Amino acid sequence: MEFKFNIAYRTQFGERVVLYLTKSKTIKPLRYEMHTSDGKEWKCRVSMGKTPRVLRYFYQVEKEQTVLRCEWTLIRHLLEITAEKADSYILYDKWEDMPEDSYLYSSAFTDCVNNRRVGRIVPSLFLQTVRLKVRAPQLVEGERLAVVGQGKALKDWNVTQAIAMVEQDYNEWIVDLDASDFPNHRAEFKFVVLNKDKTLRPLWETGYNRILQFPQMEDGTTIVYELGQSFLERCNRRLAGTLVPVFSLRSKKSFGVGDFGDLKRMIDWISMVGQRVLQILPVNDTTTTHTWTDSYPYSCISIFALHPQYADFNALPILKDTDRMDYYRHLQVELNSLPQIDYERVNAAKCGYLHELYGQEGRQILKSADFKKFFKETERWLVPYAHYCVLRDEYHTADFSKWHGHTTWNEKEWERVSDCGSECRDQLSFWFFVQYILDSQMKDVHRYARSKGVILKGDIPIGVNRQGCDVWMEPEYFNLNGQAGAPPDAFSVNGQNWGFPTYNWGVMLKDHCRWWVHRFQNMAKYFDAYRIDHILGFFRIWEIPINAVQGILGQFSPALGLSIDEIRGYGLNFQERRFTEPFITDWVLDRVFHDRIGEVREKYLEKIDAECYCMRPEYDTQRKIKETFGASVSESDKQVRDGLYTLISDVLFVRDYKDCHKFHPRISAQFNFIYESLSDCDKAAFNRLYDDYFYRRNNTFWQEQAMKKLPRLIQSTRMLVCAEDLGMVPACVPEVINRLKILSLEIQSMPKESNMRFSHLERNPYRSVSTISSHDMPTLRQWWDEDLSRTQDYYHSVLGHQGAAPHPLPGWLAKEIISCHLYSPSMLCVLSIQDWLSLDESLRLSDENGERINIPSDPHHYWRYRMHLNIEDLISNQKFSTMVSELIRQSGRG
Repeated sequence: MEFKFNIAYRTQFGERVVLYLTKSKTIKPLRYEMHTSDGKEWKCRVSMGKTPRVLRYFYQVEKEQTVLRCEWTLIRHLLEITAEKADSYILYDKWEDMPEDSYLYSSAFTDCVNNRRVGRIVPSLFLQTVRLKVRAPQLVEGERLAVVGQGKALKDWNVTQAIAMVEQDYNEWIVDLDASDFPNHRAEFKFVVLNKDKTLRPLWETGYNRILQFPQMEDGTTIVYELGQSFLERCNRRLAGTLVPVFSLRSKKSFGVGDFGDLKRMIDWISMVGQRVLQILPVNDTTTTHTWTDSYPYSCISIFALHPQYADFNALPILKDTDRMDYYRHLQVELNSLPQIDYERVNAAKCGYLHELYGQEGRQILKSADFKKFFKETERWLVPYAHYCVLRDEYHTADFSKWHGHTTWNEKEWERVSDCGSECRDQLSFWFFVQYILDSQMKDVHRYARSKGVILKGDIPIGVNRQGCDVWMEPEYFNLNGQAGAPPDAFSVNGQNWGFPTYNWGVMLKDHCRWWVHRFQNMAKYFDAYRIDHILGFFRIWEIPINAVQGILGQFSPALGLSIDEIRGYGLNFQERRFTEPFITDWVLDRVFHDRIGEVREKYLEKIDAECYCMRPEYDTQRKIKETFGASVSESDKQVRDGLYTLISDVLFVRDYKDCHKFHPRISAQFNFIYESLSDCDKAAFNRLYDDYFYRRNNTFWQEQAMKKLPRLIQSTRMLVCAEDLGMVPACVPEVINRLKILSLEIQSMPKESNMRFSHLERNPYRSVSTISSHDMPTLRQWWDEDLSRTQDYYHSVLGHQGAAPHPLPGWLAKEIISCHLYSPSMLCVLSIQDWLSLDESLRLSDENGERINIPSDPHHYWRYRMHLNIEDLISNQKFSTMVSELIRQSGRG
């Protein structure tokens, strides 16, 4: 079989178009050089002895081994070999960039909202075949594309006889026509959308008639024309949804915490009220200590393993020991009646039940074909994860530096255990068994969501636990001498220190971000959309030295540090010791410590000269200070400890971690005592330097960093990509997000324009997620009572009301605010379950502060919020469900 590829692409001198072709999704593409005589039309001839059924391929522009431009590779060109009498195919292709409506190719739209299913074209027996291929992503459930046109072969424009096409790939339709039916080798036609309901009028594509003039053909030839997209006069789809963590769900069948069974019940309510999105927080295993400190869902120990607490016991076999089963049933009732999650008791009970169930059913399940398939697909991460769990519990710590002889994962461990006693194998097999159950249940939830037309949206944390299995298994991917966090913001004046290791992107990029690609692909087993937590971390991460406690001593990494000459070029007389070491004088001590100044001088400081002090070596880092004071600190001592933190962070510049001759202005240095001590001239110079560094100097550099990573990652799956792009956002971020067609996050109370107090909802971009609050923020009701002057401003300037704003937030006003968000242009409007419940004063929780999920400024926050009512009661409350349904319908999000 011979294939002749043709594509029109205007190149410059030295550039060439290259074809990459594969017979299977899993096989590495073969590279074929293309040729041109005019730099515009590129051709390539490929011969194959054995004819494949399908070819997938894409085009790339290269110059001297450098890729200048590549097509959108997520949806590649597809050729099905179905012309049975053909011995050659001639293809006329179009270059396909990522389209503006790429979201319509996501599984969120194709598999959930539009419920599309690809088909197979019927083999043809034509001696000469013309195949038309066109993309039509605007079609919805129940619709199909057809072609009709001039002449008998195209049904003389009779739409009732239009020739049906086949959706061979998502949103890509083809039809084979007999070339001999076109005596003039000319076809004039249009595409038309037909519906199963024949009473509905056909929908014609916009634009002029299409005219195709094809050449004289020999028998055995098939010509394939890839045509421009078919556009329809349709409005963009806008959808509504709910955000709720799985652990926060409550049903009559829960076991003290939400589980995957509750997730299916929540999907029922989402579907019932006309919503199309259910967003959850991460569901990965976070177990390091078996205490409540493991409740933080963004500190996963494995990017693949699911948390055992989410196992739905109602979907598992019961224990044959009736006494033990009665024990667990009574415990279930007790734990489920608690207003909040008792993390430790719940997880101890769930793991205990799973251990007993494994003893009863485990060996039989591990022999099943389904388990063997699961093990084959997951062995690469499942075996190390199981080893990690066994060693963590054996050594009673997740700090693998203390696991003698096991400080890093060794593949040979698996071989050794395979030969050891049954008890050792059983310990590992238990964790295989648990992950198999969780994987099966979560996949079932995913299938159920799709059957209901609901998009299940997951969450990919930016970091991993530094004592987790991922770091233990592949330490080369992580920088363990740094801590990831966030600079000071509205959530925390001293910045946030998440404690996660930062990524060694240099190593990750060498293998094309394999670790991240596998992570995204694993998510696609369970979700059709995802939120990239802190997408700014792919541009640059806020990296904090390991000896710091607060986030304020961090620096962006990577970033272009300043040399001493550059700093002086701004007009600031750089003095290295004065500007990079803590600025401590008597007047500073007096303002920080007041009546305890003498104690601080004597114990923690050393005199440098008549005016200045330095920290004693045993107290010269925040980490040393923290260890000195310990975990249990009185309020009085806490003030001293925090004051010492302030002294240590009182510098004007921090030294670059990788180049000791480069410096970065310390974030928020204008609030420092050292800044206060500067002359007005030096303050002005520092401010010029500061603004240029944080808002201009690194923009192009950070954009380049993001474009090395994000395109590869977002094209690794067909999930809908949503960004959490809040915080100190560089100017390059919106450009990259728009270029990659990623949905931004829009929160009215956190406008992205620095000169505004509240954003205008009507200005939200279509590719965005609109919401009122996130899990890191106060709920709408809390926000309303948090700052009365701000609320009054919002009440007047945004809502247009007169008089004093009512407090607490009444249901009618919550309805107005929610309605405004639903009417916004954003593709998705996803509100927290707490904000939805604020509509009904008789239904919502009486204590608004009990609805808070997380407080970012508190690194030791206990994540234990649960819905105060059962999902069954939520479903049966017709009044509330009707109210939500009406709001969604009226806003056009139904």
